[in-house]
Amino acid sequence: MLKDSDRIFTNLHGTQGWTLKDAQKRGDWDKTKTLIAKGPEWIIQEVMTSELRGRSGAGFLTGKKWSFMPKESKDIPHYLVVNADESEPGTCKDRDILRYEPHKLIEGALLAAVAIRAHIGYVYIRGEFHHETERLKIAIQEAYDAGLLGKNAAGSGWDFDLHIHRGAGAYICGEETALLESLEGRKGMPRLKPPFPTVVGLYGCPTTVHNVETLAVIPTLLRRRGAWFASLGTPGNTGTKIFCLSGHVNKPGNVEEIMGIPLKDLIERHGGGVRGGWNNLLAVIPGGSSVSLLPKDICETVAMDFSSLASVKSALGTGGVIVMDKSTDLIRTIARFSKFYMLESCGQCTPCREGTGWMWRMLTRLADGKGKPEDINLLEDVTHAVEGYSICGLGDAAAWPVQGLIRHFRLEIEQRIRENHAETQH
Repeated sequence: MLKDSDRIFTNLHGTQGWTLKDAQKRGDWDKTKTLIAKGPEWIIQEVMTSELRGRSGAGFLTGKKWSFMPKESKDIPHYLVVNADESEPGTCKDRDILRYEPHKLIEGALLAAVAIRAHIGYVYIRGEFHHETERLKIAIQEAYDAGLLGKNAAGSGWDFDLHIHRGAGAYICGEETALLESLEGRKGMPRLKPPFPTVVGLYGCPTTVHNVETLAVIPTLLRRRGAWFASLGTPGNTGTKIFCLSGHVNKPGNVEEIMGIPLKDLIERHGGGVRGGWNNLLAVIPGGSSVSLLPKDICETVAMDFSSLASVKSALGTGGVIVMDKSTDLIRTIARFSKFYMLESCGQCTPCREGTGWMWRMLTRLADGKGKPEDINLLEDVTHAVEGYSICGLGDAAAWPVQGLIRHFRLEIEQRIRENHAETQH
């Protein structure tokens, strides 16, 4: 369990103020100039030592990502882009950082900009986040007024400007290259990689794209050093993580916990337990709607980190924990997810454009008990024809929940078909 002394997000639930004055009382913007004076290489090395992995889903090592940026900017500008387009169903962590701890993000953006040698940053924020956008605008202006942004930011000699760009609510723009396309004024459609954004990104220049939570932990990590961060969690899964508890729990909400906390402990201790008790649990989606659900027997022992969840053919994803009790119609739930991915597909790749619709239609039919048992195998074949065959990860995100349903609840699908067949015979 995470000690209060190791907590990074001390105002996650908004029990204190969120302005610059309040943030400084909690330790934000403390000796920022000193940290910057240590130089880009020191910052990168500390983040490498921490083994911090991106908190948006892929879990790529943050320090390594920074090291890919060119060491000299010369006449070509470098850009930092903050992905605040939090559109993953079951996920609401970045929203609360923007609401209650915006200065952690702003300071983290400045420190990251120094590391990657960028003088301009953009926060690409979800269009529906009106309240959060207004808060962030005020916080950024506070930072400018205090000399923490702009020319000679925080008195460090480094110039850094941070701008806000509001999206239009497209899920696909959570993918970094689609986000860059949208930021440049075009339709949000993913780019082929390589080249990667660190080589050819925003306006064709080297760019690093980071999730809100990833950047928000950077100031505390640097102040307390990378070794401290690496001492938390499990090997290869270090530090703390904000988990979003929703669904059939008695106390839904966001909670910061140590990486590797057992899923059952997370639900029981912080979510107030499953509605109706642990024995009423049917399944849990551990990382937002794009990952495979897990049945109760796996939930008993699995830990909440990248490695442990990958070993049971699921993923940590965004840390969006969706709990489902025995009243849930799992087939119809996953069909609903499939409809979401069908509607949010940008349509660029044929397997994703066509396959997401196939999956939704087949799941809807199976949820109604129609079709034949062999249709389950056909549906699984369709998921494998989509997975890995699209430019971005949306095809995978659409396929994995369906695969998890079939892997763990095939018997329930077959039972639904048999029951419907028996009814039609009468």
